[in-house]
Amino acid sequence: MNELPPAAYVAAVLSLDGMWPRRASQVLARRRPDIAWASVLRGRPRASGCPRKLALSWQAQARSIDVAELWQRHVRLGIGVGLPPSFPPVLVDDPAPPAALFHRGRLDLLDGARVAIVGTRKCTRYGRDVAYQLGAELAAVGVGVVSGLALGIDAAAHQGALAASAGPAIAVVGSGLDVVYPRANAELWHLVAERGLVVGEAPLGTRPEGWRFPARNRLIAALADVVVVVESHVRGGSMSTVDEALRRDRAVLAVPGSVRSDASAGTNRLLAEGAAPATDVDDVLAVLGCTPGRRRARSDPRPAPDEHGASVLDAVGWQPATLDQMVLRTGLDVAAVALAGETLVATGWLTLSEGWYERVPAARAEAIP
Repeated sequence: MNELPPAAYVAAVLSLDGMWPRRASQVLARRRPDIAWASVLRGRPRASGCPRKLALSWQAQARSIDVAELWQRHVRLGIGVGLPPSFPPVLVDDPAPPAALFHRGRLDLLDGARVAIVGTRKCTRYGRDVAYQLGAELAAVGVGVVSGLALGIDAAAHQGALAASAGPAIAVVGSGLDVVYPRANAELWHLVAERGLVVGEAPLGTRPEGWRFPARNRLIAALADVVVVVESHVRGGSMSTVDEALRRDRAVLAVPGSVRSDASAGTNRLLAEGAAPATDVDDVLAVLGCTPGRRRARSDPRPAPDEHGASVLDAVGWQPATLDQMVLRTGLDVAAVALAGETLVATGWLTLSEGWYERVPAARAEAIP
């Protein structure tokens, strides 16, 4: 059985259903991976607290797995597999390291400064714009942007990093590197893999089960020097990332949000509990230990609003507003506000979704879709 590299047997062990990180570390602990695999085939994995029923299930699954074929799939697709202690330095002393690090792209991108940008999938336009801008401005000065390739804040942060074409985008996923999840982010997933780095702790073919995402969040925290929460509900994946970051003594920053927005309830609570605020990229760079630079403001490519348009923009501010609210705030009649709103949407100053207008910052006006 020792004709294959150790990583082949580790991949086989990790492909078994219910092989949580802690269980995997127990099964593989202090023995060669091929011997650990043989113990699974005998129905006697060395994992404390493992129910006999689960051990027999693993045994049945293992008998149907061709270890060599599984390994060749990784080889053919160019998937690297790192094992301890030959991990990237940032994971060597981690309190809960993965049993293996599957990666596609440039692993050396983990050598530079890295900031995780995380937040809710159900974000507001404000949250997406802030995540995009932070991702773009961090990448522009060479900082790696780490996130989870989820919908919402994660995707916006990676889009910003890719648009900057300078610092790397680094994604941590909760499935095999050939199982794109969510499907809506397929193009983004492939762009990050081509231009940056995608990593995970699951072998090819692994589906995105629910338990894998809290496990993924600990890796996001582990790979980051600083964690920035853009928008988060009081409970959610972002808060588990925060817990894992604090466990590793990583700095946590939070973007202030409206007290009326559920999407900012979690971030505002973090601020109340003592997290540092992230109001712009300089706040993040200062905590990272980089000298904040003075960046020349880019000229806004959009045509300047007329008098009514300027009044409506001021009335919207940076929070969603309805037509009725804009009428009350401006004192203009409904027809004038509606016409100004249509013009502002057409020229890229506002977006309109389900009756709510939201302002678009200059950085987002030039964004890739």
